[in-house]
Amino acid sequence: MKQIKLLNLVLTNFKGIKEFELNAEGNVSIHGDNATGKTTIADAFIWLLFDKDSNNQKDFGIKTLENGKPIPKLNHEVEATIVVDDKQLTLKKVFSEKWTKKRGSITSEFSGHTTDHYIDGVPSNKKGFTDQVASIVDEDIFKLLTSPSYFNEQLRWKKRRDLLLEIAGDVSDEEVINSNKDLSKLTDILSGRNIEDHKKVIAAKRKEINQELEKIPVRVDEIYRGLPDVNGLNKSSIEKQLTELNDQIESKQEQVNDIRGGSEVNKLKQQISDIDLQIANIKNEHAQNGQDEVYKLRTKLQEEQSNITVLQSKINSKKQQHSMNKDYIDDLIDRRADLRKRYDEKDSEAFNHEENCSCPSCGQDLPEEQREEIIKTFNVNKAEMLEHIKAKGVETNDKIKATGTENQTVAEDIGKLEKQVTEKQEQVAKLEAKLTESQSNVKPIEDNASYQKLMQDRQALEQQIEELKQSVEKSVQEVKQEITELNEKQNEVNIDLSKVSQSEQSKTRIAELEKQEKELAAEFEQLEEELHLTEEFIRTKVNMLEEKINSKFKDARFNLFKTNINGGLEEICTTTLDGVPYNAGLNNAARINVGLDIINTLSQHYGVQAPIFVDNAESVTRLIDIDSQVISLVVSEADKELRIENAKEMELV
Repeated sequence: MKQIKLLNLVLTNFKGIKEFELNAEGNVSIHGDNATGKTTIADAFIWLLFDKDSNNQKDFGIKTLENGKPIPKLNHEVEATIVVDDKQLTLKKVFSEKWTKKRGSITSEFSGHTTDHYIDGVPSNKKGFTDQVASIVDEDIFKLLTSPSYFNEQLRWKKRRDLLLEIAGDVSDEEVINSNKDLSKLTDILSGRNIEDHKKVIAAKRKEINQELEKIPVRVDEIYRGLPDVNGLNKSSIEKQLTELNDQIESKQEQVNDIRGGSEVNKLKQQISDIDLQIANIKNEHAQNGQDEVYKLRTKLQEEQSNITVLQSKINSKKQQHSMNKDYIDDLIDRRADLRKRYDEKDSEAFNHEENCSCPSCGQDLPEEQREEIIKTFNVNKAEMLEHIKAKGVETNDKIKATGTENQTVAEDIGKLEKQVTEKQEQVAKLEAKLTESQSNVKPIEDNASYQKLMQDRQALEQQIEELKQSVEKSVQEVKQEITELNEKQNEVNIDLSKVSQSEQSKTRIAELEKQEKELAAEFEQLEEELHLTEEFIRTKVNMLEEKINSKFKDARFNLFKTNINGGLEEICTTTLDGVPYNAGLNNAARINVGLDIINTLSQHYGVQAPIFVDNAESVTRLIDIDSQVISLVVSEADKELRIENAKEMELV
């Protein structure tokens, strides 16, 4: 068991206490009226070790105030001598303001804070100091072992629960199941899954099933509302009637085709086809006799016009290139001017001794050897920059010349292309004149006597066909009317068949939904049984855990779950004493003693005893027996300044 005891604690200008020294011989009590600094003693010790106060706050006021404002330039110090397993160790921390003078200023200005650390009087960096403290005891463990209220008031309930399980050891699922024969089914149900995960699975499935069960009656009701009236309708009879109507319609359609496909009309159509062939031959012969020259001229004209378009496209491309080159030259000229300006500015730069030869921090002049090196570096950098700018200027000038030469060539190319366009346009004008002359010499096909005769014969045949069709159409319309009436009957029968089919499908779907409802209800009952088993498992496990955990403590007891109104179990972690919850009924004295009982067990678990600061100790008639050093902070109205009593003095009283 590692034992940590406080021998001496010295405060200087800490949270309003100008000077205070605590010499602790074992257990001590510190008496004082309200606001005399009792809690500050505990804050100082915790701050020394962990940079926090006794309420676990890192940001709190350390400085001594005067008229509500910190007194400037005071050092705030805490020094403690402790014994760790009979080995003495002195730790000290000094929190100071940092005041600095700016260059040229007479007065100092506040610029921040510094914290100095000491181990056995030897200065240490923060890491070394922190590592030294950590080697004694972990911060979280130390706070648990030094404050009776920390476990119940600072730790979240899940942290408290985890710590209790760490102390007592968990109970395996197998142990829980074996302890209650009613839970034997759980082994197969879980299939390797833990209880918490299985509860989540059950909850998800129950929610899903409930949602489905709520939807099924609505769906069934919707289907019932949409059922068609099928009274007096027979499916087989309807299908037979529909077949008969289809046969009648098909027969009538064939009758229409027969009427329209008369032999006399077909003969006349064949004659028209023969005449069309003769007309086509006459057109071909006419075209060969008069159109060849026109086609040749038109082809040549289209070719020359296409050439003009290509040449014009090249001219536009060259003009665009010429314009872009001109813009590029203008941009290069601007760059060259800018480079000249930069060269002149850099060339005129001179070394500034006052700015470059003094320390930027303190303002003092640099040593001579450093000044010479700085001047040399400045001159080298300046020369290199001038050479670089000059090279850029030469490069830019070369680009201006090259681009100008290129633009001259482009301008010459544009002139040549424009000349070619003019020549081509003259050629096009000549071709257009020839084409007009050739077209005027060609006679139209309509002037051909043979063509005129064939067209007259064709028109006469078409007139005969039309007359025959008019006599046939009357018969066709009569049959079509009969087909229309049959189609209407067919539609009516199809509607009846659709009603019967829809009714059958709806009833089948209703049966499926009712079956699904029964299956879901059975599955839900199975899940309810599994949920009951999981809750019984948790209840059994918690009882076993509570018994196991409570056996580790003398007076403190712990409730790890509560039963909700709906019968479900909710995990909690509540400390009780004689059945009274810590936060709902225990007085301050009982809270302190139950906290000390917890510290006793935690000390045994971690193998560490540390000084315990008991605030409001005046409320306790008798503290429970505890092996750790106890520093009691007692409210005493009569003591306007802090008064210390050691264990021997308290025994005499």
